[in-house]
Amino acid sequence: MSFYDPKEKKRKPDISREALARRIKTKLSKHLIEIGFIKSSSGKYIIPSIDKDSIRLIHSSQRREKLIQSKKFLNKNYSVLIEYFASGKEISPKKISPRIELVVSGTMQANLFRLASMTWSIPVSGGYGRRMRFLVWDDNNGKLIGIFALGDPVFNLRARDMAIGWNASDRKERLANVMDAYILGAVPPYNMLLSGKLVACVIRTKEVHDFFSERYGNSCGIISGKKKHPNLVMVTTSSALGKSAIYNRLRINGVQYFESLGYSSGFGHFHIPSELFNEMRQYLSLCGHDYFSNNRFGNGPNWKFRAIRATLELIKMDRNLLNHGINREVFACRLAKNADYVLSGTQKKPNYDELLSTNEVSDLAIERWVCPRALRRPEFVNWHRNNIEQLLVL
Repeated sequence: MSFYDPKEKKRKPDISREALARRIKTKLSKHLIEIGFIKSSSGKYIIPSIDKDSIRLIHSSQRREKLIQSKKFLNKNYSVLIEYFASGKEISPKKISPRIELVVSGTMQANLFRLASMTWSIPVSGGYGRRMRFLVWDDNNGKLIGIFALGDPVFNLRARDMAIGWNASDRKERLANVMDAYILGAVPPYNMLLSGKLVACVIRTKEVHDFFSERYGNSCGIISGKKKHPNLVMVTTSSALGKSAIYNRLRINGVQYFESLGYSSGFGHFHIPSELFNEMRQYLSLCGHDYFSNNRFGNGPNWKFRAIRATLELIKMDRNLLNHGINREVFACRLAKNADYVLSGTQKKPNYDELLSTNEVSDLAIERWVCPRALRRPEFVNWHRNNIEQLLVL
């Protein structure tokens, strides 16, 4: 199949600092209106309502950018990768046999992970710092159930820090023991069988703990350069579309796999398109500002946020534009029974006695959610893998 063609990029002409500031202000204002913001009587841009459709609209330009950038990848790899997606008739709910595989860059598995993540209605992040990507396979038919990825967590996350009881010093010392699930979900038609809950539950397994220990147990911090010998005791994540259908009531046999910690503060920069961000960096360069050369490898996870905020201040636009107003629910999965005590510093040794294997957790999740769903909603059998193509159009 052939996907859409991106517009040919033209060389940007030389431009004065004042003219570039005016252009950024005009483009940003127009863009915000296009994705659903309105301008209030006080001149501030706000979102009139926060529902799932509104959130999808706000993310639409970001998703369009990613799909356009992936044109060559799709044309080259789609016909091969689509065979790893199941049609509904190939799934036997009672015989689903999940297995997780750590993805290695530059492999078919990496390409499959990328394609699967593109089927999300909300564009996924690339993660920051330490990163581990996983495929979740159904060994009964050799097809893909879903994906998840763990990366370095947000440094400042009030809901998490209050739940643990962290002050700034505690967080700096022990944040290495936490990862964030920045991608998580099931692909069709497994998502119709509530397999997103299954994928979430396998995070709390011996295999994930072991993968982390092998890769990062003796690693150094990217910025600090210090060895911290971290233990993975907690994984956080957040809902993309308000109330989560995956993480709420995620309990098996009395064990809570994810617990709600509260809500994020609604700050971020996903509503600033890449082309406009590049012009902001150009403007900072013309101003001689240090942030124009920031990047994610040497300036921390908030480097982009800081560059945008500096630009908004310099061009006399409201810096609170970075407060998009979407308060995402924050969840935590505790791999260690005493995770909060380890993170607070009152205990040193994590207790992993309750961790189960992927097979054990999967069996419980399939009995709890997948099989009952298959009986209630048997229409999953009508899904065909070729329908994936419909999820990749603009």
